[in-house]
Amino acid sequence: MTSSDFYRLATDIGGTFTDIVLERGSKRFTTKLLTTSRAPEEAVVEGTRLVLAEAGIDFSKIDTFVHGTTLATNAVIERKGAKTALIATEGFRDVIEIADEGRYDQYDIFIDKPRQLVPRQLRFTVAERIDVTGKVWIELDETHIRRIAAELIVQKVEAVAIAFLHSYSNGKHEARAAAILAQEAPGLAITQSSEVCPEMREYERTSTAIANAYVQPLMAGYLGRLKERFAAEGYKRPIHLMTSGGSLASLETAARFPIRLVESGPAGGAILAARIAAEREENKVLSFDMGGTTAKICLIYNAEPYKARTFEVDRQSRFTKGSGLPVRIPVIEMVEIGAGGGSIARVDTLRRITVGPDSAGSQPGPACYGRGGTEPTVTDADVAIGKIDPKRFAGGVITIYPDKANEILADFIGSPLKMSTPMAAYGVSEIVDENMANAARVHAVERGVSVADHTMVAFGGAAPLHAARLAEKLGIRRIVVPADAGVGSAVGFLRAPAAYELVHSYFMRLQSFDLGAVNSLLSTMSAEANALASAAAGPRALSETRTAFMRYSGQGHEIAVNLPIRPLTTMDIAILLESFEEGYRKLFSRHIPGAAIEVLSWALLVTTETAHPEIIKIAHERSAPPAVSHRPVFDVRSNKAIDIPMYDRMTMQPGSNVSGPCIVVEDGTSTYVTASFDVHIDSGLALILTAKK
Repeated sequence: MTSSDFYRLATDIGGTFTDIVLERGSKRFTTKLLTTSRAPEEAVVEGTRLVLAEAGIDFSKIDTFVHGTTLATNAVIERKGAKTALIATEGFRDVIEIADEGRYDQYDIFIDKPRQLVPRQLRFTVAERIDVTGKVWIELDETHIRRIAAELIVQKVEAVAIAFLHSYSNGKHEARAAAILAQEAPGLAITQSSEVCPEMREYERTSTAIANAYVQPLMAGYLGRLKERFAAEGYKRPIHLMTSGGSLASLETAARFPIRLVESGPAGGAILAARIAAEREENKVLSFDMGGTTAKICLIYNAEPYKARTFEVDRQSRFTKGSGLPVRIPVIEMVEIGAGGGSIARVDTLRRITVGPDSAGSQPGPACYGRGGTEPTVTDADVAIGKIDPKRFAGGVITIYPDKANEILADFIGSPLKMSTPMAAYGVSEIVDENMANAARVHAVERGVSVADHTMVAFGGAAPLHAARLAEKLGIRRIVVPADAGVGSAVGFLRAPAAYELVHSYFMRLQSFDLGAVNSLLSTMSAEANALASAAAGPRALSETRTAFMRYSGQGHEIAVNLPIRPLTTMDIAILLESFEEGYRKLFSRHIPGAAIEVLSWALLVTTETAHPEIIKIAHERSAPPAVSHRPVFDVRSNKAIDIPMYDRMTMQPGSNVSGPCIVVEDGTSTYVTASFDVHIDSGLALILTAKK
C-alpha cells in the first residue's frame, strides 16, 4: 500500500470559517463552513461528512486526521477561559504585574497594559525556596498548600498554575504541590511551570503557565468531545493536533499543553507557503494568509519560516512588542492583525474610515450573509465593489445578499462621508489593504529586509481577493496563489512533520563546564521528546537536533549553537566556544576575545523527516479558455463600474495565460487580478500573477 492509497483529513477552525480538506494522493476534496462557535466540533463533523460523501467513503476509512484551531487564542483574547488561580513562591505574588519593569511606550502616561488572566485575589504564595542550582533551601510548606486548596474550592476555581522560583532547575516542590492539590481538590486542572516551560525568566515562565492553565479546561473538554464525536461516527484512529511551532502533536499531549496550540492555524499556512516556495525554488517569500477574522504575514527564507521562542497574546498596541501577554513556546514567527473578511468598518470621530480589529465572526457575520449582521465589513465591501460573485461564494454553501452589503455600507460609511456606496466600499477595501501593507513593512523592518524583492504566496478565503492590491502597495512583482487556496492552512496541516521540542534552562559557564550534568539533562530531554513525538509520528522514523543557547556573561539575550547528537566530550567544549564566536561575529561583525561565556538553556527537537518536494516545471504556454462571464467591478480611476472577464479556475489548464484586470473564481475563494498583473497557471496548478512591465 502506497501513500496514494491513504485518506488523510485536515480540519482548521478559524474565528469565522471551518475549513475541511480530504486528500488521497493527488485527489483533494474540500469544503468551507461557518464556524459553530458554541460547539466548534459540530462544524468539523458536518464538514467532514460533506467531503466524505463526495469521496464516497465513511469515517472508518480515514487513515490520518490532523486538526488545528484558534480556540485557545480566542479564549485568551476574549477572556473566556477557566477561572484560574496562581500559586507562587512567597514574596513573588506580583511577578506578572511587575513583569520585566519595561514599558512598551515609555512616554505614554495612559499606557494600557494587558489585563491579567489571574486577578490579584486569586494569586497565592507559599513558603519554599530552591536556588538556581536546584538546591533546596526552604522545604515546601505542605500545610499551607492544603489551606490554599480549601480556598480554591470555596472560590470555585477551575484551574491553577504553580510557578515557583527556580523550579526549572528542580521541579520537586511544584510536583509535590500538584499532588497535594489533586488529592485535596479533585477535578482541578493543574499546570506546573516546570513542565510547560522549564526555563529561566520567572515572568515569562509564570505567564506561560497561567495561560496554559487558563485554556486547559476549555481545550481538554473540546478535544474530548471531538474525539467522542469522531469515534461515534466510526473513526477509531489517533487525532493529531497542529502546534504553533509547525509540527504535529498527539491529542493527549495537546490536552496537557494546550498553550502550544495558540497559533496552530496560522502555522499550517506557513508550512504550506514554505512548501510552495520549495516546489518553485523561491528563496524569499512573504506568506500572506487572510481569513474571515485576521490576516497573518510571515517571512520565509530558503523554504523555512522564521521560528521564535516567545509569542505575545492579546497585544494592546498592534505592532508593539511588550504590549501583550508573553507565552514562551516554540512558534513560527509572524505578525497577525485584525484584518479579515469579517473585520468591521466604521467612521471615527475624525471622519476617517477605520477597519478592525474587531470582527463580525460567524455569528452574525457580515451583513451580506443575511444572518443579522448590522455593521459593514470587508466582505461587504468586496461584494459591493464586485470582486465576489454571489453565486460562487464558498462554493455556494453560503448565500450572499448584495443588497444588504450596499445598504449597510451606504448607511455607515457613505452617508456620514457624503460619498457614493461604491466609493465607500473602495475606501474600506483600501484601508484594510493599507493596514496589512503596514504590518508587512513593520515585520520586514524588524528583520532588516525589504519585502519588494520577495514573492508573495497568498491563501485563505480572503487573501486572493486582496493580494494584487497589497502587492502593488509593497512593490512585490510576483504572486503565487496555490490550488485550493481558500483552505490553505488545512492543506498545510497535511505537510507538517510530527515533532516535539523541549527547552530546559540549566545555567553553566563554559569555563566550568559540567559534562556529566549536561549529558544527563540532554539524555532525559531526549527520552521525553521522543516519547511525545512518537505518539504523533506512528511508524515514521524520528530524527533529533540539539541546541545550546549561549551568551557573554551579563548579556540579556542568547544565540543558538548546534550540538552533536551524542554525549558531549571535553573536545566539544572548544568546539562550542568556536561555534559561539562564529555566530556572534555573524550578528555583530566581531566577538569579544577572552570574555566569559555562559549557556543559559538547552533545546532538543525530535521530528519526522519530510521529503523534499519535486520542483514544479514550467508549463507549455497555451491560450486560456473563454471567460465564463463578465462582472461589473468598481474602478476608482473612472469612478464607475467596468465589466471585466471572469474565468473558472477548474477549466484553466497549466500554461493558460490571461491579462488583468480579471477575476479567477473557484469554490473556496476568488482571485482578483488588477490591471497591473498578468496571470497564468503553472504545472503545479497554482495561479502565478506577474507584474506587467
